[in-house]
Amino acid sequence: MGITYRQINGINGPLIFIAHPHLVQNEEMVTIKDTDGNYRLGRVLDISKEVVTIEVFAGTQGLAREGVEVEFSESTFKIGVSMDMLGRIFNGLGKPIDYYEDTNEPKPAIIPEMELDVNGSPINPWARAYPRNVIQTGMSSIDGLNSLIRGQKLPIFTGYGLPHNKLAAQIVRQARVTSGEPFVVIFVGIGILQDEAIFFQNAFREAGNIQNVVSFLNLAADPTIERILVPRIALTVAEYFAFEKDMHVLVVMTDVTNYAEAVRELSSAKGEVPSRKGFPGYLYSDFASIYERAGQIKGKKGSITQVPIISMPNDDITHPIPDLTGYITEGQLVLSRAMHKRNIYPPMEVLSSLSRLMKEGIGEGRTRDDHGDVSSQLYAFYSEAMDVRELESIIGTESLTPADQNLLVFANDFEQRFLNQHYEENRNISETLDLAWDLFRKFPKSQLIRISEKLLEKYYSSPEAQRNARPLEDAVEEDNS
Repeated sequence: MGITYRQINGINGPLIFIAHPHLVQNEEMVTIKDTDGNYRLGRVLDISKEVVTIEVFAGTQGLAREGVEVEFSESTFKIGVSMDMLGRIFNGLGKPIDYYEDTNEPKPAIIPEMELDVNGSPINPWARAYPRNVIQTGMSSIDGLNSLIRGQKLPIFTGYGLPHNKLAAQIVRQARVTSGEPFVVIFVGIGILQDEAIFFQNAFREAGNIQNVVSFLNLAADPTIERILVPRIALTVAEYFAFEKDMHVLVVMTDVTNYAEAVRELSSAKGEVPSRKGFPGYLYSDFASIYERAGQIKGKKGSITQVPIISMPNDDITHPIPDLTGYITEGQLVLSRAMHKRNIYPPMEVLSSLSRLMKEGIGEGRTRDDHGDVSSQLYAFYSEAMDVRELESIIGTESLTPADQNLLVFANDFEQRFLNQHYEENRNISETLDLAWDLFRKFPKSQLIRISEKLLEKYYSSPEAQRNARPLEDAVEEDNS
């Protein structure tokens, strides 16, 4: 039994304040018993010389300063973990909330193999192994141009109203490691709406891979405090699968903006001096405590890869949340409202997106020998085509040179055939690269300056390539003959 207090010195929003004469641990768990005999969980948030600040998970509504019991547990927040978590759905505090479909009965609690502190710690840089292997998402705009590497942190910057939830669900459904090693996806919903939670659950169930997915759902109606804990709980489970069970783990989090706003709300309740846009000055280090838990450890077979989704207020990429995220992570995928209006899915802003670790995880022996050159050539042609589009808006199409007009044709084909793909469409990396070569054959070899002669000889003019470049009916006639 821990030490119990029977008086609260102050209440402000989700926080209570207690004068403390005893030694209190930071992040220590607290149980609050109100005047009606109901219990609530809390956690020590801040310790000063005279006052302990406690965040109450279920909120402080109905609490009085007198007649309550606040018991300190002398332990931090821990979660029980086991392999039985695969295929299960949990709330923002790590409690099971899923049901059997046939009987509508709640599924049993998890019998833990071990208990782990959810606070964890960033991976020591000296102990990190450099990421060098790809995770295939089945999407050409990612696999072909901005490959996701095991152990990487690759955020998606989006705007309100863009299909980032659809994209997140597709990544969870399709992602896999090409080596055939054990792989699990952890989905983290932070402050999402009820209908969004239902969409994600249905999407995972229909895909048939729900047994490889662990879901943590913090709903918008749930206490704000849970938004602070849920990513840490999910990453603790990820560390168990990765470093205890030697599995590769992909953590998809949406929406980190809701997490940051919860941090701002708590900071304001504590009376801290605000920084940019009202966020606390320690938001950068707070983000780092989450993002830096991704990676690989020397001597361990498993890995943790993160794809956090950040909604940019007013589509402002310089907003503190995406801005600080960009300093910590290794690149970004940016969704475009203009592409979305043209019904291109996923609406990727190609020239603003970047995967800084891509070059280390692709190429011969990992994906395919032409991957790096193909990606570079696609970027070069598309960048030139964007300049030509601006010129076209000034002088008109008729005044463009044939070479410029060919670039415009390429840009349209690139967007409609390469970037654009159906929600149910799952392309492997070879299919993505073959599609790129189909686009390249609209140009003479002399213009493919980013691709080596060896690769041009192998892929541009090979019999298989020529066959793929001809109309389908010609190939069918040849087969029939």
